[in-house]
Amino acid sequence: MKFTIEEVTVYFPYDNIYPEQYSYMVELKRTLDAKGHCLLEMPTGTGKTIALLSLITSYTLSKPQSPLKLIYCTRTVHEMEKTLAELRLLHDYMVKCLGPAAKMLALGLSSRKNLCVNSCVLTAENRDSVDAGCRKLTASWVRALAAENPTVPTCEFFEQYERAGSAAVLPPGVYTLQDLRAFGKEKGWCPYFLARHMVQFANVVVYSYQYLLDPKVAAIISKEMQKESVVVFDEAHNIDNVCIEALSVSVRRQTIDGARRNISRMRQEIDKFKATDAGRLRAEYNRLVEGLALRGDLPAADGWLANPALPDDILKEAVPGNIRRAEHFMQVLRRLVQYLEGRLETENVEKENPVSFVFSILNQVGIDQKTLKFCYDRLHSLMMTLEITDTDEFLHIQTICDFATLVGTYARGFSIIIEPFDERMPHIPDPVLQLCCHDASLAIKPVFERFQTVVITSGTLSPIDLYPRLLNFNPVVSRSFTMSLTRDCICPMVLTRGSDQLPVSTKFDMRSDLGVVRNYGRLLLEMSSVVPDGIVCFFVSYSYMDGIVNSWNENGILKDIMQHKLVFIETQDVVETTLALDNYRKACDCGRGAIFFSVARGKVAEGIDFDRHYGRLVIMFGVPFQYTLSKILLARLEYLRETFQIKEGDFLTFDALRQAAQCVGRVIRSKADYGMMIFADKRYSRHDKRSKLPGWILSHLRDANLNLSTDMALHIAREFLRKMAQPYDKTGGTGRKTLLSQEDLEKIVFDGSMNDILY
Repeated sequence: MKFTIEEVTVYFPYDNIYPEQYSYMVELKRTLDAKGHCLLEMPTGTGKTIALLSLITSYTLSKPQSPLKLIYCTRTVHEMEKTLAELRLLHDYMVKCLGPAAKMLALGLSSRKNLCVNSCVLTAENRDSVDAGCRKLTASWVRALAAENPTVPTCEFFEQYERAGSAAVLPPGVYTLQDLRAFGKEKGWCPYFLARHMVQFANVVVYSYQYLLDPKVAAIISKEMQKESVVVFDEAHNIDNVCIEALSVSVRRQTIDGARRNISRMRQEIDKFKATDAGRLRAEYNRLVEGLALRGDLPAADGWLANPALPDDILKEAVPGNIRRAEHFMQVLRRLVQYLEGRLETENVEKENPVSFVFSILNQVGIDQKTLKFCYDRLHSLMMTLEITDTDEFLHIQTICDFATLVGTYARGFSIIIEPFDERMPHIPDPVLQLCCHDASLAIKPVFERFQTVVITSGTLSPIDLYPRLLNFNPVVSRSFTMSLTRDCICPMVLTRGSDQLPVSTKFDMRSDLGVVRNYGRLLLEMSSVVPDGIVCFFVSYSYMDGIVNSWNENGILKDIMQHKLVFIETQDVVETTLALDNYRKACDCGRGAIFFSVARGKVAEGIDFDRHYGRLVIMFGVPFQYTLSKILLARLEYLRETFQIKEGDFLTFDALRQAAQCVGRVIRSKADYGMMIFADKRYSRHDKRSKLPGWILSHLRDANLNLSTDMALHIAREFLRKMAQPYDKTGGTGRKTLLSQEDLEKIVFDGSMNDILY
């Protein structure tokens, strides 16, 4: 369908549109007009992705004199593929309406592991090994050797891509990762380097958050992106955590041992070069004396990860004299590793700010702040000079130089925390030295400054007013949308006590209480006998899930539950969890029904949908607070209180409730779907906790569904399921309209109000 929003003709590939999609597009257009940033919360399963893609691509078409580029960031490869599939549908519709004028180039970009087509390289088991395998075949010095000696292996796909030169381009169209691999095989070109080259010419680019937020990757992949771009962070409820992880580094004993091996190997390489090709080391020294940047003129295949500091914080000057010579730099690294090893030999938890830590390094091993700042760039230059291709072997020294550069660059927003063991397992010595970033606004600041519009959107951004404070920006639009439904297909409940009227909670002083464990078990047992198909249970942690499942097994509750449905459990092993999920789906498909035990902060809670019969009920056992004794969390809370005036309790509750909302939102993935949500903890009945849930959940949480016991919840579940079994009008012909047609939209444009149509 085609419709107009304030002089912009929007092309939408479906015959009907949800009212909230239309409202979402209106707010998005206001943001684009204002050339500012926005925060938009829209319920899951209401077509957020297609609304974004339709409006932004249509807006670009309406302004041919200043075309906008769309950079769409997702968290996982699965989400990237889903986005590109929606975009292909939209692209086909636009070409059908407008002809060749609407053609565009859209592509997904991922790591070599997901794009490589060279079977020799793909045999490596992890991403770093695939990257190193690629460098061994494509580095400029390897190819120069191969030109003289044909027995030296190279990558045929890369060679053909290089030979094609400027002819190596992608024709207009929408390319998923699978399409890129197929195109690369057909042409004989390397899909990874082709995609990286085409990113700067594409109208739409879909890739991971890290490609914009992690300075090491962003400086290589995203440096060519134009200012006139719209950046979309989808499913961005955890964006503050992603920003913090991008600038945090951990050093363990294994890192120290690995770094020592790396330094020995590099010293051997330096001695070898001194004997055979001293001119190369001299040339590097001269280049560093003149302060020439190595970064600009590197061939794409030689580029390693960039500096871990943010672009504005990198010193634009020559490398200090004391680390220009390779052997001198090795001495500095050796002293730094020795110092860090000494700091790990502690029996108490230590916390320090970067300024005092840098001063301590200067006092004890004589390495100044400026030298630390340049560690990463100097290492990168030396790796290139020594022609090292197996970069996966050098990850440890890279981590040390990451740490040195960041600690030398930033004085505020960071802490160094040294822990001799994990507090949850104090009898196992496992010392770790962590450089923790506490300020999420540091990593995202360059994105806000560089691009015209940044859209942060998700199904769970409540309370929405906390994000501008956490990320330190001023949105021009900040809006939360509700879900228009023809029937009440969401049934949230707050369960505060068992059938025996004992309160239930996962509070630390109550969680191991046998009465609580028994009541949680009875709740699941009763629900499994009433609810058809799939039930998903979320626990606050792996250890709590293990403990409660063991108790249920000893009490015989688990055996009773399995009379009704099969039970599958998420573990910390990805392969096991994938297998459990597949079998859970099979059990639901064949009608046997199943229960899936998961963890609120695990993999399943973030990326797996339990739509339709795969999830008719989700139970959230407890409030998923972070581990509140964590030294890193305590340091971050202190920083948030001092810098942004965010109280500890407010942040912890906000963080726990967004995680709980993310978990329960897994069951509703479209308006034709239906499901129940049980918040099983007495703390949810408190207004200060409950009010932080998203508006689309709160609007269905009636007073009658608060403060329930197990038998009352069971009665409500029976009534709800009976109601859902009745036939209904999907378009909302009787009463509220939830699907708008072309005529409805024309009427909205004519009348200037949506209320007449909806009611």
